[in-house]
Amino acid sequence: MRILTDLRAKPALPYAGSYRLIDVPLSNCVHSGISDVWVIEQFQPHSLNDHLLNGRPWDLDRTMGGLRILPPYQGTDESGWHRGNADALYRNARFIREFAPDLVLTLSADHVYKLDYRQVIDAHRTGGAGLTVVTTRMPRAEASRFGVVTVAEDGRITAFAYKPDQPPSEIVTTAIFLYDTQLLLETLERLAREDDAQGLKDFGDGLLPRLVADGQARAFALAGYWRDLGTLPAYWQAHMDLLAPQPPIVLDDPAWPLRTATPPRLPARIAASARIADSLIAPGCEIRGQVTRSVLAPGVVVAQGATIHEAIVLRDAVIEAEAHIARAIIDSEACIGRGARIGAASAAPQPLDEAQLALVGRRAQVPAGMTVAAGHAVAPDTPAERFRAAPFADSRPD
Repeated sequence: MRILTDLRAKPALPYAGSYRLIDVPLSNCVHSGISDVWVIEQFQPHSLNDHLLNGRPWDLDRTMGGLRILPPYQGTDESGWHRGNADALYRNARFIREFAPDLVLTLSADHVYKLDYRQVIDAHRTGGAGLTVVTTRMPRAEASRFGVVTVAEDGRITAFAYKPDQPPSEIVTTAIFLYDTQLLLETLERLAREDDAQGLKDFGDGLLPRLVADGQARAFALAGYWRDLGTLPAYWQAHMDLLAPQPPIVLDDPAWPLRTATPPRLPARIAASARIADSLIAPGCEIRGQVTRSVLAPGVVVAQGATIHEAIVLRDAVIEAEAHIARAIIDSEACIGRGARIGAASAAPQPLDEAQLALVGRRAQVPAGMTVAAGHAVAPDTPAERFRAAPFADSRPD
């Protein structure tokens, strides 16, 4: 996600204007009746903790159970910096043993979907598996970004390949895994005893291959929308999905609403000069210019004469008069100067890749009349007097 996650944890990244990515698994947990939710943190935890508060927005602020934060720590043989998600579970195995659950459900915080996890639990208990892997189908051209599985007719997973160059199937893992606790802990211990503990990195490095090889894994097919927002094009496309006449996922379904901790703001102010079409405009925005097929987070200001097309503009960004933004992501509190041009000048091919997107970092200032071309970014906290639009590979902050 490049500079979008230099100053924040990916789960804290805004989504759909008013939400954060971690709101998705937390909301799914609450609606599924799961009230003991642990969040394992490492990178930029403050950005995530500011959003999580004490779990109140998801009804997880409980005297017994509820939301629990597990940061990296030092002081025991299992302590230290997590080398991956499997290693993170191993380093917190003592707490899992003390809590003594029958099952452990592990979720990623950068995927968008709706799922009643009780369905997975029921299938797990009746299927006789030690591990249930929630799967979905993906075009093979995209499947190499994920764990790819081969599934027998009876639902058993017979093969697993971690991000293969040549995917053997279109069935990929969704990073939703349900483990029998004892099997999980015993397998983590076995992997830790092996040379250099190479299996204790990510799930796909050792844990999943071992359980699949042992015949312990079964698949649960996810019906409906699922998207991994782990890349800039995927993040942009997920927002464009929401602008379809009939979006593939409904975030305000009364029966399954997406909950969040976003502070309340006044309704958006739409001036007579504004022109808005096929867009999501969050509370607190002030729109005097033209916005089409875009998602604006709370507090965005669009001056008269400015145009925004197929863009994501995050909290409290300011787009000054006559600025033009197309197929771009503008991070929180950035300021785009008068007459500046951000993004593609012409229609981009589909599916979109990084080369067709422009990016302006958090609190960066783009001076009047300047250009940030597609495939380029402005680093966070860049003042106007030090403006520089660099190719993505060279756009990290100093």
